[in-house]
Amino acid sequence: MGPIEMSYEENKTEEVKVESSTNTWVTATPTPFDEYHRPQFTDSTKLVGVQIILIFAYCSIILLGVVGNSLVIYVVIKFKTLRTVTNFFIGNLALADLLVNTLCLPFTLIYTLLDEWKFGAVLCHLVPHAQGLAVNVSTVTLTVIALDRHRCIVYHLESKISKKISVLIIGLTWSASALIASPLAIFREYSVVEFSGYFKIQACSEKWPNGHVNDGIIYSVSMLLIQYILPLSIISYAYITIWIKLRNHVSPGGGNDHYHRRRKTTKMLVTVVAVFAVSWLPFHVFQLASDIDSKVLDLNEYKLIYTIFHVIAMCSTFANPLLYGWMNNNYRTAFIAAFKCKQHLESVNSESLVKFKRKKALEVKENVNDNVTPSCHS
Repeated sequence: MGPIEMSYEENKTEEVKVESSTNTWVTATPTPFDEYHRPQFTDSTKLVGVQIILIFAYCSIILLGVVGNSLVIYVVIKFKTLRTVTNFFIGNLALADLLVNTLCLPFTLIYTLLDEWKFGAVLCHLVPHAQGLAVNVSTVTLTVIALDRHRCIVYHLESKISKKISVLIIGLTWSASALIASPLAIFREYSVVEFSGYFKIQACSEKWPNGHVNDGIIYSVSMLLIQYILPLSIISYAYITIWIKLRNHVSPGGGNDHYHRRRKTTKMLVTVVAVFAVSWLPFHVFQLASDIDSKVLDLNEYKLIYTIFHVIAMCSTFANPLLYGWMNNNYRTAFIAAFKCKQHLESVNSESLVKFKRKKALEVKENVNDNVTPSCHS
């Protein structure tokens, strides 16, 4: 959910520096002008078959993401039994993914297909910042969830984070993430690039202070560390220690039910993190390679490769609701109830109900044993 420059960085492919008032870098390599003096670009994403696939991929991600993440937010707000601290954080994660689905991906798709920024100066600054913000929020939220569960399970502490504190943490997460992503909005330029006075395109590109390209590389590598490597290292340590703790735990009687539920929840959260990490890994590796070796930018299919890795990364924005419905009984029940327009969930906390029934059965068994006492103890 590393830094992402939307589709703007993809336009580094075989760049041509055009002498204009803005000195902007422009997409691809122009071949000889046609009769209208419009430059013809060599770009596989302009093939009709490739465009159909990209449209289908992005539209599917947007549709699944909007429906799934909206449903997660709805059930957390709607049903009281789901209003827990962990579910608040999960709802926050869904909100960040929803931001990407609605505010970022539609513009990315259109920009990729047209190879031109058609949305004006304001959105040129806003869209990249929104996606950087959403990725920051996702990684911080996943880290907070992991650390909270680590504290509760490894140190046998019930969560002392109240709902008010969790809301405060969510607010701080968004504020800090917005600040970290602010360079994506500040150091950006909307311009009109002119080709030999005959053809103009609108561009949205980075513009770092004094024109230093190294500034962009430093920021990109820093975001890779902050958004991907460091959070995943912390999360991995937290869940590894949690898993060891739960695996080695043996409790007599019905006490294992509590740890069984924790194992299931932890397994779900680990899967969420794994999907996030695997989805973003190819994109981050490709971005890092581009920053380290400029020859990567000279690849004939740089834009196509970038777009494919971007699509894979964006799959993480709709995967979480599917995982919740598949791996968590409470969410699955809540989703079904939401589709049936139910106002209450009689069985949303089915695992707690099972625990209650087992506890009652154990009490009944103990009472029977007390009443039928062996004669040798008389």
